Amino acid sequence: MNRKLVLNIIIALTPIIALAVFLFVIFSSRDISILPQNNSDLEGFYSQSALAGIECDNAERRPIAVMIAMDPEARPLSGLSNADMVFEMIVAPSGITRLMAVFQCEIPKEIGSIRSSRLDFIPLVQGLDAIYIHWGGEKQALEHLNNGATDNIDALKYESTYFFRKKSVPRPHNGFISEELLSEAIEDFEYETKGSKTKYKHALEGENKGITDPPPLYGGNYEVRWKYNPNENIYLRARAGEEEIDLLTGEQVEAKNVVVMFTDYSPVDKDYIRVKTTGSGKAVIYQNGIKIEGQWSKEKSTDGLHFYDNSGADANFVSGPIWVEIVFEDEF
Repeated sequence: MNRKLVLNIIIALTPIIALAVFLFVIFSSRDISILPQNNSDLEGFYSQSALAGIECDNAERRPIAVMIAMDPEARPLSGLSNADMVFEMIVAPSGITRLMAVFQCEIPKEIGSIRSSRLDFIPLVQGLDAIYIHWGGEKQALEHLNNGATDNIDALKYESTYFFRKKSVPRPHNGFISEELLSEAIEDFEYETKGSKTKYKHALEGENKGITDPPPLYGGNYEVRWKYNPNENIYLRARAGEEEIDLLTGEQVEAKNVVVMFTDYSPVDKDYIRVKTTGSGKAVIYQNGIKIEGQWSKEKSTDGLHFYDNSGADANFVSGPIWVEIVFEDEF
């Protein structure tokens, strides 16, 4: 290569090099980033589910609430591991409990055993604006639902259409629905499928984890214990002295947050009680192995259920499943 050619190349490249140096000096002196600069900016940056704060493809899905049996004959249950939020409470004078599992991020391939609606759960459904799945229900609950309290699908009316029974599980605990049939039912009913009325705040996992477990809850065949695992920062669920296993995964059911929500009840008859799920009261939140004293509030049935810490600020939950254990003041 002769000297003249080299000189021409240098002359041609000089403006480009000068421009590159200029741009480097200008932009390197500025704090430029497409990422949020602090944790408060994270809200809305990623697609997180409104309830559990989990990043997922279906974060905008309208919640689906399913009534689940707690009877010993129904164990092991299917689909609990996929629930974003779960509510549990005593529903009868005998101490029988029932669950309502709420799904948003992911619908399991099968959910069951599905049981009847109870009036006390309906305000919780309304506060979430969830699609409510149940297998019949007590008289007053069905009256509310038939009068349009919330979008719902009653398996008692559509047992052979969208729901099925397993021969391997004794009646009446053998009612189930599959992911495919659930999607088909919601489409046929033309229910809205997007949007979440209630959104909880979520924070990064705490670094200083404790070792506190929630107290034993309920009693007899329905006694629940949550054991904190600091290595995984999760709470593992046991019922009646045995691990609560999800039939679909074969693994123990876990939560990132356990909320003990204190309320009152009144007797109705030998089969039913009325549990107060509107108003306000004490709440204790267990997360990161620590115990946080706070309050719950839900002024009317259509309002969302809110939780507050001991300073009165909205509670921050660790991203992951939230289990709300509704108990009575006189139990503690």
